[in-house]
Amino acid sequence: MPGSVVLLVTSPRLPAGVLTAQAWDVVRAHPVLTAADSEQAGALRAAGATVTVVEPAVTVLLDALAAHGTVVWLAAPDGDEQLARELGLRLAREPGLATLELLYGSWDPPGARVLDAVTVMDRLMHPEIGDAWKRAQTHASLAPYLLEESYELYDAIRDDDPEAVREELGDVLLQVVLHARLAEDTAGFSLDDVAGDLVAKLIRRNPHVFAGTEVGGIDDIIANWEQIKQAEKSRASAVDGVALSQPALALTAKLLHRVARAGLTVDFTPEDPLGAALFALVVQAHEQGRDAEAALRAAALSYMDAVRRAE
Repeated sequence: MPGSVVLLVTSPRLPAGVLTAQAWDVVRAHPVLTAADSEQAGALRAAGATVTVVEPAVTVLLDALAAHGTVVWLAAPDGDEQLARELGLRLAREPGLATLELLYGSWDPPGARVLDAVTVMDRLMHPEIGDAWKRAQTHASLAPYLLEESYELYDAIRDDDPEAVREELGDVLLQVVLHARLAEDTAGFSLDDVAGDLVAKLIRRNPHVFAGTEVGGIDDIIANWEQIKQAEKSRASAVDGVALSQPALALTAKLLHRVARAGLTVDFTPEDPLGAALFALVVQAHEQGRDAEAALRAAALSYMDAVRRAE
């Protein structure tokens, strides 16, 4: 009966030694071969497994197989694809030599690639081998890039371009990761703190999911969110906390939304005639449930197309 080569693949994004029970049973029962020492190999040795560094060659694996019957190949983070391909082709030609089994000892949880982004950013921010431009930045110097990337994402969403949305989301994520990494050196918090605060906020503001609160529909969900948010922020005015850097149309629409939600009646007319006319148009759009910022943007883009046609 042919022996077995177990190709053990593990996630490089999880701590060494975090393996399934099946994987631990296999590595403790059979010799483990690998191409280079690693934290994973060290963790297996510390737990009592026999791990040997050998040349990553099919002949070496087959020799070990002849001596032990079953051997485990601990793959590198890239999966040792070349070796696996060569071994698979050899066994396809000579199926009586051995069987090949792929065993996932651990795998990436959702969001694991964010850890790669953190690792890469740490390298970029290294004081000796990193990127001097990034190390020289501040939250203030990066702020314009955050706005620019956000607008590019907005454009991709407006254009209904999934590939562009994916790319632009990555650029926005870069800004988040970079700002958080800068904060480690200047403000004493990290991306983990940012994510931890977000998780806590999501749990607090969604009691219908995490605390069994009964809701009758989306309106109740929104009302709960706003009520909890108001209690957390303890704001003195309905318009406190509105982002003042946003475009004037969006700012006006947000203020109108806040005032309406608070049930206030405000007697107000801007002194400047142009401002009054523009303000009245935003009020009209708000009453009609329309987005004045999006409407003006669409008109501007249509005008841009008309200019190109006229040239």
